Amino acid sequence: MASVVSFGAAALWDSTEQTARKAVENAMAHGINYVDVAPSYGRAEGLLGPLVPSFRDEVFLACKTLKREKTGAQDELRASLRKLQTDHFDLYQVHGINTSEDVDKTLGKGGAIEAFLEAKDEGTIKHIGVTGHSLTALTEALRRFDFDTVMFPLNFVMGAHPCAETDTTAILGLAKEKDVGVLAIKAVARRRWETDERKYRTWYEPLDGQGDVDLALWYTLSHPVTTAVLPSDLCLWPKVIDAAERLRAPTEEELSYLKHKARELKPLFPTVIG
Repeated sequence: MASVVSFGAAALWDSTEQTARKAVENAMAHGINYVDVAPSYGRAEGLLGPLVPSFRDEVFLACKTLKREKTGAQDELRASLRKLQTDHFDLYQVHGINTSEDVDKTLGKGGAIEAFLEAKDEGTIKHIGVTGHSLTALTEALRRFDFDTVMFPLNFVMGAHPCAETDTTAILGLAKEKDVGVLAIKAVARRRWETDERKYRTWYEPLDGQGDVDLALWYTLSHPVTTAVLPSDLCLWPKVIDAAERLRAPTEEELSYLKHKARELKPLFPTVIG
């Protein structure tokens, strides 16, 4: 049973050891038992590594690779296992599948998926997942391979601007049909930054008022998802965790409010909405 929000280690990008330790302790204190990390998240693996042995048996540990070929994926998997001081990952994911070319390279002969399958046979990974920002590419990947999980953006702004890359209906339906776990990201994303002055380290402008954070997270979790990954700025975590601990279904009035609010905003993906 995964906690409704999960530890997104991207928030540790350039953190200190002390900050990382406090973030882990706080997450565990709030019952968060799903940890998501990747070698592409700055210092995250190195900071988490010394801490993992203390909580390894209490969490579902997920990692990722951007490598598309077998050898590269094997090497990165081994490196991540060493850095995170564990002998296996509960979930290992093909990271950042955003084009049909990504799907072809990963699932084709000599592709990363071959490394994943061998690692699963060896017991160094238990489940295989896929992540990305393109719903069309991810849907194609799910149709071509029996992944255990899929990770993609799901938020109220996307819901108010339906198109091929924002309408989650098809991919959620396919995930249900194939019994695939759904991992949501960008739940509290507002829009892309429109100024050079940035208050948070997230690459997108997030919601930060508690009321809006509440409704945005509740909207995302009102869909058939397993968990929503916490945003990549630790300053936002207290509000998102607070919203998660008061989780309920948004009312029709609240959904109308979100839809109205989303009219002035543009989804993160695709970059241009017609």
